[in-house]
Amino acid sequence: MLENRLSLTLSINYRFEFCNLCKRDLYSLDFVVNRFFIKLFRTSDISVIAYCREMFQFDLPSAILKKRAEKFDSVLLN
Repeated sequence: MLENRLSLTLSINYRFEFCNLCKRDLYSLDFVVNRFFIKLFRTSDISVIAYCREMFQFDLPSAILKKRAEKFDSVLLN
């Protein structure tokens, strides 16, 4: 079950790389992740949610796409 979720997450992340997403779209994706953690831990304190995401090593989609774009750019420059 966990492997299926991981593969789905990876395929979704790779598909987003090919789309031109504006900031509004990225914030919408981040909102979904934050709402998931809010419901999971039954808290509305965003600092608690950020701490939980950090402990589970669950980055926001906007952060993941930014890291991948920087990595891609560094490969192109070298």
